[in-house]
Amino acid sequence: MTNDAAPGIAIVTGASRGIGAAVAQAAARSGYGVVVNYSADADGAGAVVAEIMAEGGTAVAVRADVSQPADVVCLFEAAAKLGPITAVINNAAITGNLIGTLADVPVETVQRVVDVNVAGMMYMCQEAVRRLSTSSGGGGGSIVNISSTATKAGSPGTWVHYAATKGAVDVLTVGLAAEVAKQGIRVNAVAPGSTNTGLHAAAGMPDRVARLNPTIPMGRGAEPEEIAAAVLWLLSGDAGYITGAILPVSGGR
Repeated sequence: MTNDAAPGIAIVTGASRGIGAAVAQAAARSGYGVVVNYSADADGAGAVVAEIMAEGGTAVAVRADVSQPADVVCLFEAAAKLGPITAVINNAAITGNLIGTLADVPVETVQRVVDVNVAGMMYMCQEAVRRLSTSSGGGGGSIVNISSTATKAGSPGTWVHYAATKGAVDVLTVGLAAEVAKQGIRVNAVAPGSTNTGLHAAAGMPDRVARLNPTIPMGRGAEPEEIAAAVLWLLSGDAGYITGAILPVSGGR
């Protein structure tokens, strides 16, 4: 469990924009030193770091492709130089920047999405457990994986391949939570619903959130900061007896 008085270092993957950036900023405001991970958007990651530091926080940008095990190790080593790692937020994920039926998704896109969203998250969780587990000399901590409510309906006609990877994230979260519960590590997930980020525009659907609003009981999509608030709550001592949970943040949808 993290210590709210001195929370330590938080690694946030895919933190150069969107939900990841909001989580990094919220973590810094809660006192964490933050590692802002990015794969390609160095400018975006640098802007997030600059905003955190302007508010008096501590942050550093670290490039790493989570689908590459060697990069994951380097990411944790860079974080460990800042202090004790106590929180790992696995946010990095891609859709392949396209829409369509599963049959139309190119094989290379399917492979890349699985590599980042599933294998990459597994590599991050493996390294987190190795370093945080009290059974191996670590101080414990918390892992929060970012899932999606797309697992409910499967995103037919748009992102079945993406939704399927988020189903794997849910299973990973539940299984790993039970596996490491006695090692001082809590593992949970936040499952955002439709959220106002650049993810939709990048896939060619800039109006997707607005189009889905009528299907959401609360009548609107989430803001990234609302997802971040749920993540920080799961990291906090207030959620100290919660592990293996998948928390939907979806406006009731």
